[in-house]
Amino acid sequence: MRTAAPTAGGGAHGDAGGGPIRFILDGEVHTVESVTPTTTVLQYLRERLRRTGTKEGCAEGDCGACTVVVAELADDDVRFRAINSCIQFVPTLDGKALFTVESLKKECGGELHPAQRAMVECHGSQCGFCTPGFVMSLYALYQTHPAPDGAAVREALSGNLCRCTGYRPILAAAQRMYEYRETGREKASGSASGEQPLRRQLESIRVTSEKRLVGEACSYVAPTTVDGLARALAEAPRATILAGGTDVGLWVTKKYAELPAIVYVGNVAQLKSIARTAEHLEFGAAVSLTDAFDALLQEFPQLAEIARRFASPPICNAGTLCGNVANGSPIGDSMPALICLGASVLLRSAQGVRELPLEQFYLDYMKKDLRAGEFVAAVRVPRARAHAGRILRSYKIAKRYDQDISAVCGAFAIELSAGRVKSARVCFGGMAAIPKRAQACEQALVSSEWNPATVARAARALAMDFKPLTDMRASQDYRAEVAGNLLERLYAESRQEVGARATSVWNHVA
Repeated sequence: MRTAAPTAGGGAHGDAGGGPIRFILDGEVHTVESVTPTTTVLQYLRERLRRTGTKEGCAEGDCGACTVVVAELADDDVRFRAINSCIQFVPTLDGKALFTVESLKKECGGELHPAQRAMVECHGSQCGFCTPGFVMSLYALYQTHPAPDGAAVREALSGNLCRCTGYRPILAAAQRMYEYRETGREKASGSASGEQPLRRQLESIRVTSEKRLVGEACSYVAPTTVDGLARALAEAPRATILAGGTDVGLWVTKKYAELPAIVYVGNVAQLKSIARTAEHLEFGAAVSLTDAFDALLQEFPQLAEIARRFASPPICNAGTLCGNVANGSPIGDSMPALICLGASVLLRSAQGVRELPLEQFYLDYMKKDLRAGEFVAAVRVPRARAHAGRILRSYKIAKRYDQDISAVCGAFAIELSAGRVKSARVCFGGMAAIPKRAQACEQALVSSEWNPATVARAARALAMDFKPLTDMRASQDYRAEVAGNLLERLYAESRQEVGARATSVWNHVA
């Protein structure tokens, strides 16, 4: 099995600006010496530190065998989150704390951590390859949720795959580990969430100045201000902008891409905030998908399905909403809903800031209205009161329920007045080269009665909006039919028929 993807050139040195890369490991400050910026955390653990408990299964953040836990300061507290080490680059650990499966023994004074003990006693491991990843996902759950219900447990483990044990004993272990909370020695280490020792350590290595790593074939810049970020991109307009790395990481692990210049946005405090005004929510470029969806669901609980099915917790903990938007994939699941909500992007460069409606940002396949040196600084979403009375939904169709790439992602915002459609915004991903509104479908809906006949006519109009392709995820005909079916589902749910099979709208049309 391949345990490392090749990286470009020799190591880079962390003393080129702002000091070396430092993170907390096993209660001590660990300094990274001479590492290529695209070295993954998994590579570093296994090849440099010989911590082979962390496994590589897929090298794309899908199987969870490589799961580790990262802790960082957040609003003067310590936040623990599971991430996939196979697609995270080592320099992004700067100023954080890293926990691996080997860390748990020291945390518990040489004994098993409650998550490990529960896995043993519930017989949650057979071949053991996936077990360290499960343990670390359980550890993150243990640190952040004092009494999770079954749904929370399943969601926490949804990014971990097991091929031999089956999930029942692992789910049982997730409940059992809380029985050992008072007897576990991990409390003595001071690394439980919010404990003072770890907080003080993190404060001692807090990133306050720009970091630069300069190597033979790859440079890495991590500004701490928005102006510094704009300057860095002005100096290297073709640099790869790195946020969560959940897509960029795959360029290295799967495509063996060489990235000559990287500019990292994760150290810019201003871009890690969610601004709330009376008119809108504004998500900075470094706001994680986890935090962004939490805020969006407070405003728009109707988006619960897409938030739940978007990706696994480790992916959402690392990835960012702005990164998903800026990437511009036609199957990015956030964009259809955001476009239906009337979202806009704030584009920043050394020359200034401009705001652009999100639907105008996408020009063609992977081509955006993004000028040299410009970056997506924020996504701005009108607040719920601007959508009062609208039927809002976003649906995802994929081959499996959890953690799969969409074949079709549809979003709808329908405003009714006296039984007629006053306005309609319908957007699909996976149906065209870009996330795209269905204008013919919208026209078939507006000013018509909200009834099965109108829905059927609008569904047929989708053929004028899209000519989807056939690929490994779905055929052209399947995508076209599913898109119409989602509109039918929307109508059924709007008629309070959620969970029931509605009478087919096609039967109402001659």
